Amino acid sequence: MSQARHELDWLNDEVVVSEIDVVNENVIAGKLPDVIKKVLGWGYGNSTWPLGFGIACCAIEMMAACSSKYDIARFGSEAMRMSPRQADVMIVAGTVNEKMAVVVRRLYDQMSEPKFVIAMGACASNGGPYWDTYNVVDGVHKVVPVDVYVPGCPPRPEALLQGLMEIQEMIKTGKRGLITKG
Repeated sequence: MSQARHELDWLNDEVVVSEIDVVNENVIAGKLPDVIKKVLGWGYGNSTWPLGFGIACCAIEMMAACSSKYDIARFGSEAMRMSPRQADVMIVAGTVNEKMAVVVRRLYDQMSEPKFVIAMGACASNGGPYWDTYNVVDGVHKVVPVDVYVPGCPPRPEALLQGLMEIQEMIKTGKRGLITKG
């Protein structure tokens, strides 16, 4: 036991500690080599966890995308999270009314950075056929910033998968994601 402890004494050396501090400062400042940025982007891009927020009929198509026929697990998103603190991507599927807009915003605020939003369907994108109703929000973009719009009424599961791949591409190319500085 004492020999193992003796072998690790070099970790407490001032030079090693200062080097670790420099690495941590560079990570926080976003100054990393391009190779590391690409590896982190690839890893994060291929493991996005969606928060399924199914409000209306588009939610049925969102659930179908998780089935074995469409296999959303191929894209690293098989784990639909029910807690916003564990999710990276919010999928708003359906009509957002005035009362629900408060909930959508609260859930969005509870998500950790970086966070992405997919507006799934005509209702989430612009109010759909209910756009002129007194309590319908004319698109979820008036409540939270939207990264990808998935068109359709309701959109097919393949369209949702395409939207998810667009989010992954944003992360992998560094347009949005873990490390965008430097």
